[in-house]
Amino acid sequence: MSVERPQGVPRAARPAPRRIRELPDELVSQIAAGEVVERPASVVRELVDNALDAGATQVTVRLAGGGVRSIVVEDDGAGIAREDLALALKRHATSKITNLAELESVATMGFRGEALAAIASVAELALVSRTADDAHAWRLEARDGEITPAARARGTTVEVRELFFATPARRKFLKSDATELAHCTDAVRRHALARPDVGFAIWHEGRLVAQWRAADAPTRRADVLGAEFIAASVALMSVSGPLAVEGRVGRPEAARTRADHQYLFVNGRFVRDRLLAHAVRAAYEDQLHGSRQPAYALFVDIAPDLVDVNVHPTKIEVRFRDSRAVHQAVRHAVERTLAPTRAAEVAGAGAAAGGGDSAGSMPQGAQGPDGTQSSQAALAPFVPEVPPLVPTAWQPSLALAEPTPAWRRDERSGWSERPGVPALTLRGGLAAWDALRGGGEASAGARPDLANAEPDTTAWPLGRALAQIAGTYVLAENRLGLVVVDMHAAHERIVYERLKRASAASAGGANDAALPAQPLLIPVTLAATPAELAVAESERKTLMQLGLDIDRLSGTTLAVRSRPAALPDADVAELARSVLAELGAAEAGGASRVVQRARDDLLATMACHGAVRANRRLTIEEMNALLREMEATERADTCNHGRPTWRQVTLKELDALFLRGR
Repeated sequence: MSVERPQGVPRAARPAPRRIRELPDELVSQIAAGEVVERPASVVRELVDNALDAGATQVTVRLAGGGVRSIVVEDDGAGIAREDLALALKRHATSKITNLAELESVATMGFRGEALAAIASVAELALVSRTADDAHAWRLEARDGEITPAARARGTTVEVRELFFATPARRKFLKSDATELAHCTDAVRRHALARPDVGFAIWHEGRLVAQWRAADAPTRRADVLGAEFIAASVALMSVSGPLAVEGRVGRPEAARTRADHQYLFVNGRFVRDRLLAHAVRAAYEDQLHGSRQPAYALFVDIAPDLVDVNVHPTKIEVRFRDSRAVHQAVRHAVERTLAPTRAAEVAGAGAAAGGGDSAGSMPQGAQGPDGTQSSQAALAPFVPEVPPLVPTAWQPSLALAEPTPAWRRDERSGWSERPGVPALTLRGGLAAWDALRGGGEASAGARPDLANAEPDTTAWPLGRALAQIAGTYVLAENRLGLVVVDMHAAHERIVYERLKRASAASAGGANDAALPAQPLLIPVTLAATPAELAVAESERKTLMQLGLDIDRLSGTTLAVRSRPAALPDADVAELARSVLAELGAAEAGGASRVVQRARDDLLATMACHGAVRANRRLTIEEMNALLREMEATERADTCNHGRPTWRQVTLKELDALFLRGR
């Protein structure tokens, strides 16, 4: 079927064959500039790189027309000697490297020696520089190469005017002045994050747009990223051999709809690296809801000879010598940082607000405020031995070991101490009860005065259970106020973490332990691409570990003969396609990660079915047991689908609801 060409659209003429010839230097420079200079922000990035390499402690960027009409970058660095000014504008002329060994272990921001030459080929450029030994500065005009005396302090000023004046077609692709200014500001912001010891200022049309004074790293990050991100993130610091990772990672509840708050730096250089981004994302796998994106600012320091920065002219891409080791180090560092829950922080904040010591996480074997053992020691496993995969119509038990009260009610003798269980110790047991009640022995049938003698159970981070609402939410009181818990989401996370630990223990920590498989009576066939056929053959062992027995049936067809036993209702064809696609996209050595993620997905499904359901009425003891287990479980702030498990409502927020204090 032929498609007619719309009227008015000429057919491109086929060029006549030409002989090979050498391109003129001007055209070569403009082609190179197309790789380096994309927009004004590209010029700002390259010039600030040079300023930092020169040892600047203060960098000032002055823009006009969003950087299209004018870009001026001033620094107080070492400066350029007069005899080197002309060389600075030549292609592949640099002071950063001199041989191949230095290229393979680059420690500077710039090294290619082509940025100034590329900028000069598409804009009007002038250099003004002075070294410490010069009596005055020197000015170089790129257009005519004339060098004249000038006035300025030590350092360098680069003036770029009328960007893309020599290539008007490129100028048509630029956005509005406001958009280009925003990109320029982002470029300087990234440098400011990486170099807190350097001051930065951005001016536009004579107006100060942004300024960051030299400071320590925490202060600079708060200035650049904002107090809101700092409050919603946690600090990270990890050292693994020649690699160190530090920075801040946002909590799951700080995730955003767009990936616009993700900063990755390698040896002080901002990069967009799929390997590092995938490692961070993998650490958030079972903590983010839907397609939300994590927020983070991470700084990776690695030996220069273990990373190749000479991958792209913009130097924004890197390649690691051992990519798998870097991926694992970054992922594990982020996972360990996100593992602790916010409960301990709530306890600390409550102690500060209440003026008392926070109980925090009690050590194993310690007694709780009610005289019972802590959840770590006294509570039996929270998860059934074999969680049901199909939810039952009713749940007779939460599978919790409930804290044993120190008091029991007897119809004949009233309240008495339970044998073998420590009595409440804050007031001294029965004698103290008697003293508080006015002397004499405890009256038969009289309940101790809990209002006066019971200890402060709000010392627990998540507080003490009060009630259950709508069969779904648990209410508890801690030192800060009210805690609201989604009992299904919380129990699901607890079950999931227990199942993961049990699975790792049964496999001995190995990734080659196969998941149980269910043979199919009738194999499922699916049309396959050549890539899928190749993956099915090369990764057969990996697929078997996942419970998928996939064979080649013909040159275009695959047959699935078994599926994971834990997913009896799964779409076998769709499951096989997704696993094959992920295995095909995985880098060398990434198959084990695919297996681990698939295993975690199965365990997550089991945890969801094994967790307590809505409308299951819990006793106060069961609620308290749930809260204590949450405090002792990693990543308990969210369920394995990324939904929050609990929320804190402070007394100040409650007072505001009822207009108290107004």
